[in-house]
Amino acid sequence: MALHYDKDAEGIVTLTMDTEDRPVNLIDEALQVELEQAIEKLESETSLSGVILASAKDTFVAGADMAMLEKMSNPTAAFAAVEGTKATLRRLETLGCPVVAAMNGTALGGGLELALACHHRIALDRPQARFGFPEVTFGLLPGGGGVTRLTRMLGLQAAFPHLTEGRTLDASSALEAGIVDELAPDKEALMTQARDWIKPHHESRQPWDQKGFRLPGGGPDKPAVAQMVSMATAMILKSTRRNYPAPMAILSTMVDGALVDFDTASRIESRAFTELVTGKVAKNMIRAFWFQMNEINKGRSRPKDVPPQQVHTVGILGAGLMGHGIAYVTALSGIDVVLKDVTQAQAESGKERVARLLEGRVRKGRLTEDDQQTVLERIRATGDVADLSDCDLVIEAVFEDREVKAAVTRETETLLAEDAVFASNTSTLPITSLAAAAARPENFIGLHFFSPVHRMKLVEIIVGEQTTPTTLAKAFDFVRRLGKTPIVVNDSRGFFTSRVFTTYVDEGMALLKEGQNPRAIESAGLQAGLPLGPLAVSDEVNLGLAVHVREQTRKDLAAEGREMPRLASDDVLEILVNQEGRLGKAQGAGFYDYPEDGPKALWPGLAELFPLSETQLSQTEMMDRLTFRQALEAVRCLDEGVVTSVADANIGSVLGWGFAPFKGGVIQFINDRGLPAFVARAEALEKAYGAQFRPPESLVRMAEAGETFG
Repeated sequence: MALHYDKDAEGIVTLTMDTEDRPVNLIDEALQVELEQAIEKLESETSLSGVILASAKDTFVAGADMAMLEKMSNPTAAFAAVEGTKATLRRLETLGCPVVAAMNGTALGGGLELALACHHRIALDRPQARFGFPEVTFGLLPGGGGVTRLTRMLGLQAAFPHLTEGRTLDASSALEAGIVDELAPDKEALMTQARDWIKPHHESRQPWDQKGFRLPGGGPDKPAVAQMVSMATAMILKSTRRNYPAPMAILSTMVDGALVDFDTASRIESRAFTELVTGKVAKNMIRAFWFQMNEINKGRSRPKDVPPQQVHTVGILGAGLMGHGIAYVTALSGIDVVLKDVTQAQAESGKERVARLLEGRVRKGRLTEDDQQTVLERIRATGDVADLSDCDLVIEAVFEDREVKAAVTRETETLLAEDAVFASNTSTLPITSLAAAAARPENFIGLHFFSPVHRMKLVEIIVGEQTTPTTLAKAFDFVRRLGKTPIVVNDSRGFFTSRVFTTYVDEGMALLKEGQNPRAIESAGLQAGLPLGPLAVSDEVNLGLAVHVREQTRKDLAAEGREMPRLASDDVLEILVNQEGRLGKAQGAGFYDYPEDGPKALWPGLAELFPLSETQLSQTEMMDRLTFRQALEAVRCLDEGVVTSVADANIGSVLGWGFAPFKGGVIQFINDRGLPAFVARAEALEKAYGAQFRPPESLVRMAEAGETFG
């Protein structure tokens, strides 16, 4: 039983949602069937005063069942299904009696659409409750009436950001936005307020069902609104590069729906939803950002037989860019921090950077001044290594140099308890080799944070040859405590993220070396779905650091009796860094110039150093070279056991360096293309440009067998 029907002596029916075998209510097939049955019963009631929709869970309705949406592939069946759901909601709002949504917690997506089909919405004022339409983040639009109703409630201009940005609101913000009508202090008051609203509203109807209804703010034929629509269209096309159809579909549905009656607008919304939900982009995004993300965050890669591990005090070695960022997110999560640098002054400087980040949260209303002070008090800045003795986890975030890291490891580890974990924030150096400097290599692990730490959601956990399951579990639980997403990889030079990401920048530099227009190279990277072109992101990472890492790799391989292969990027960096002294954005000069009084621009000197070829490749050709390099390297990482699941590879690529979210990640990119077509294109690229595009034998076998990545 997913829905409980209770009628009181005053003729008020309370429909209480309580989806079986789920921690939250979801709009699934069972709830839809029972809701339709309940409405049939309501329509037959002879003394109905009103209806209250309530929940027995801690949330109202968390949204639609994503598994149900993911299965929708037949357009005819999908359209019929969504129209059936909307017909039920339409019957609810046209019962002829007042209908109230008593939202005791979160109402997202389909849950909020159910609430919008009620005449009045009251929300329990609890901080963790969220309200909004996140559908666009899964490549969808709110197809259960959300676009049509919210546009009629708020108007085109006010509804637009709520539908296209995927942001969610707390209860007070939802009240201010007009999505919620009242707040209640507790559950008892919530139901009392619902009953009190019903009593004087005997024949409540939705505004759009009343004679003379006009769209708030005017329709798209009003000059000011038409200008807004034009600007919104340009903004969407610029930000999505036509890779994400949902935002444009939402705007079109809003505008077209505003010109017609409610029922016609609802059908327009259903058609747009059907096209999206059965399309490739939504399938890719649902698979990655719902199923695979949940799989990772629920502990797929965490040792199953190790009990939960607590971290009480974290020591951080190095208070620079990465160190102070790790200190910030750690203290914000409620964990004590010892922030250590070479001198007390340098450590204090790192703490001051944390204070500035916290001030930003205070200005945005996300933190009170008292909370800011509490977080700062959790951080102890020091220049004395002895202050780390009580830490049960230490993270070194010092310069990417093997000798420096070994020195701080030896200096610190002797002070720690036997079960304390030592982690390196290295982005490239093999963990097993770094653990050689540790007295307890079994307690040594890699924790690769991404910059800027406070914004990037991914942490790559690297397991060394001697790392124990308990050490891994402690690292995993710590990362989840920070609210970040952990992927677990096995040790390898560059691990997974740095190793695959490097192919993107290397191919970009290869194109530059071949004489392709740098502006076209950058445009190809952006159009392929990356947040920055390969040259721009190289500047961000720092060209000087890239040269240092390559030199460190060369030394390491030489010590093993191996020779490092020469890459196109080595030749380009040799010219740019060693010859021209252009080290990247931090130094104000790299592939781009960074003037203080204006935006960055590609350095004109590139034209002399890398003259344009007479043969300029198409954007599609360059896009394929940039993306196929990454996908092929990711498959090699799977083959070698560096990354152990498709989910880790996909989520790691999207959260780690921004690989085409609309493709669902670097491995789903291959599924999206189709394995036979992908292999054929890779072989053509290999023939034209070299062995870096040779498809692994495992991939060829999968293509021949008609398989896909799970």
